[in-house]
Amino acid sequence: MTPAEQAQKQAEQAMDGFMAWSKKGLMWSAIFLCVVVFACNNGVETGPNKTGSQYNGEQYSPMNMGK
Repeated sequence: MTPAEQAQKQAEQAMDGFMAWSKKGLMWSAIFLCVVVFACNNGVETGPNKTGSQYNGEQYSPMNMGK
């Protein structure tokens, strides 16, 4: 086997390994991110101490329009 053939074979093995580990890393990162997002209840707060945007219909009613 010539040095060029050996180098080509080694490069192909390295690329195959890199692609396999990259796919595994991406898969585990996506799974971890999904677990974190769903564990945080997708950003929706519930309960008596909830914060954030809460719609108040009286505040935005058009009672004062036209005065």
